[in-house]
Amino acid sequence: MRCLRLPVLVLCAALTSGMVGRTPGAMNKATATGRATIEAGTIVVARYRLDAGRSQFMVRAFAGGPLFFKGHDHFVKVGDFTGEAELTPGALNPAALHLRVRADSLEETRDVFTPQQKQIINRELREIVLETAKYPEITFNSTEVTGRVLTGGQYETNIGGDLTLHGVTRHIVIPATVTLSGNDLRARGEFTVNRGDYKVKATSAVHGLVRVRDKLKFTFDIVAHQI
Repeated sequence: MRCLRLPVLVLCAALTSGMVGRTPGAMNKATATGRATIEAGTIVVARYRLDAGRSQFMVRAFAGGPLFFKGHDHFVKVGDFTGEAELTPGALNPAALHLRVRADSLEETRDVFTPQQKQIINRELREIVLETAKYPEITFNSTEVTGRVLTGGQYETNIGGDLTLHGVTRHIVIPATVTLSGNDLRARGEFTVNRGDYKVKATSAVHGLVRVRDKLKFTFDIVAHQI
């Protein structure tokens, strides 16, 4: 027992000397620093609110049919949308995207059409194609996000989720390059969907010899601000 008492006494003396001269304020500061370190080690998910005013979101509908060369592709702007994105800086996941589009905000933008033609196109878009009175919203809710962290605050992502369009919900994957800069998030990319999968009708011209193809191409450059 005597052999054990000497090391114990030495250890107690060392601990006591370490506490001598340390004021309560210094002890509190050390404790606070310890908490900060622990908090820094936890997963912190950043939330961002989408900014439609600073974003670009377009749908391209391709001219098709036997006389497709007599028609024009349509470039339709998504004018009004809201939503939130979540991302874990430096780690990607947990991550999520929730998007809600006002369907009647979609409008033709190409200058190859006269103002009168644009009015007709936009009316048909609302009343025949999207049937916005019946289906006022288009939504996307992510179910999984995969990808990898790049340098310079960039992420290469594949956002899988449920797209509800024209009352039909289907799973799609949206590839996007995401960049974090200060309090802002920017996501850019493109994806395609088949309108037939969502029972979306196509308008036609020249007695049906010119009509919109099945594939629709979406391109986006979305800006969001941290909440």
